[in-house]
Amino acid sequence: MGIPPAVMGFLFVVFLVIYFLSSAIKILREYERGVVFRLGRVIPVKGPGLVIIIPVIDKLVRVSLRTVTFDVPPQDVITRDNISVKVNAVVYFRVMDPVKAITAVEDFYYATSQISQTTLRSILGQSQLDDLLSKREDINAELQKVIDFQTEPWGIKVTAVEVKNVDLPAEMQRAIAKQAEAERERRAKIIHAEGEFQASQKLADAAKIIATETGALQLRFLQTLTEIATEKNSTIIFPVPIDLIKPFLERMEKPK
Repeated sequence: MGIPPAVMGFLFVVFLVIYFLSSAIKILREYERGVVFRLGRVIPVKGPGLVIIIPVIDKLVRVSLRTVTFDVPPQDVITRDNISVKVNAVVYFRVMDPVKAITAVEDFYYATSQISQTTLRSILGQSQLDDLLSKREDINAELQKVIDFQTEPWGIKVTAVEVKNVDLPAEMQRAIAKQAEAERERRAKIIHAEGEFQASQKLADAAKIIATETGALQLRFLQTLTEIATEKNSTIIFPVPIDLIKPFLERMEKPK
């Protein structure tokens, strides 16, 4: 027994309604926007929330406005001082204009990745190795500025670029280690020489004070005796200042 034509017609209508609703009703999240092409032409951006489009006539492309992070693969770079290094980086960007991001470039994610790789090689190739190792923040700022300038026509905003790793050849690592060791030795010698110079100045000042103040010399003499007395010596020989016995000598020399 076959299905009656009326039932078939009802089921067909239900199927069309379900298909229409599933194709016409779209829900966009808070961070999403919908670029709608109606018969090939762009209409105002939709979303977030409930969006209704016309099936077959409209085509909706979802675009995320969240910040995207991707790693730039390691790039072989020759610095300005002819040293070969391998550098990788990380790029942070977000879509500012969904319409430009879809219509101005075929794949904005791939395009941003490629422009980041070429810019990384170009900028680092103009820098010396010492700058690459010590002025990382300046290089990051320059990379961000150049990449953002090139992606701006696509509606893409590059918020940050960070150079992650700089891999040096083994012989260059040994040379840098020797240089760092020599620098530490130089600083140690300078600090030691400055300490000797300051100590000599203090000794000269102390000698001047002792030379002008006889009491200071006697106090220093008594302090030396105290220090010697703390040692476990069986015999201690020390000179007696002539000033201590001078009164007795003058009394003995007076005629009776």
